[in-house]
Amino acid sequence: MTEFLQQLINSLSLGSIYALIALGYTMVYGIIKLINFAHGDVYMVGAYVGYACMTHLHLGFFESLIAAMIICTILGVLIERVAYRPLRNSTRIAALITAIGVSLLIEYTMMYFVGADPRAYPEMPAYLTGSFEVGGVIIRNQQVIIIGVAVVLMIALQFIVKKTKMGKAMRAVSQDPDAARLMGISVDRTISFTFAIGSALAGAAGVLVGVYYNSINPLMGIIPGLKAFVAAVFGGIGIIPGALIGGYVIGGAETLVSSIGYSLFKDGVVFAILILILIVKPTGLLGKNVKEKV
Repeated sequence: MTEFLQQLINSLSLGSIYALIALGYTMVYGIIKLINFAHGDVYMVGAYVGYACMTHLHLGFFESLIAAMIICTILGVLIERVAYRPLRNSTRIAALITAIGVSLLIEYTMMYFVGADPRAYPEMPAYLTGSFEVGGVIIRNQQVIIIGVAVVLMIALQFIVKKTKMGKAMRAVSQDPDAARLMGISVDRTISFTFAIGSALAGAAGVLVGVYYNSINPLMGIIPGLKAFVAAVFGGIGIIPGALIGGYVIGGAETLVSSIGYSLFKDGVVFAILILILIVKPTGLLGKNVKEKV
């Protein structure tokens, strides 16, 4: 039982990070039906911004977290404005190829400026490095903060989407952009806001990963980005609660495989889940089949 609870805590920490990244995928898809494969690289940029703030500017963890979210917000809006908006009425394959191109551009631009070598986050303050024991389960302060930050951000997102004017606009554009435009909603501004929110969450996830694993590199966004995409598909891409559920399920599956001694297969298991869900329920756990009129 103790071992189970220990792995549960580990899976909640990892799942929180995947859920934050998956939210960006699912929000953007819900608005413009685009798989933003550059999203994982926005998460990587967030990790580097946090590293720079802590190492060179000597800021604290929470100040660095906010700085990373702000920079990634700006980056997300720029990506949407420069790369995706001109292709909004193009074919989906054109937008998809552009997303892959933007992803590679960010990765190798970052590699040019910071080098390919991994960087280690600086020594963390005591409130991040300590741990405590509850009923034989060792819980690290880092894990508590990661889960706490993720939950606060998810609650804030739900509040924005459900209770604010911009959230109402997001839901309207998601259902019918043309009708939303006729009702006076600025579709362009709403889409930019969606990219901004998703990118901010990815930036926060990048800093949390840097603190948790203490190692970052310019290609670190590829695999976590794909796993977060799997999480979004698992829960039902375009559905925010589905992304949360998918993130925690993928985090739990990865932790379980590692805990039984098959850590080499943890990535393979995640993508096996993707194949299985596409065969059994292509719309995802919370997705519904939608009939299209011809």
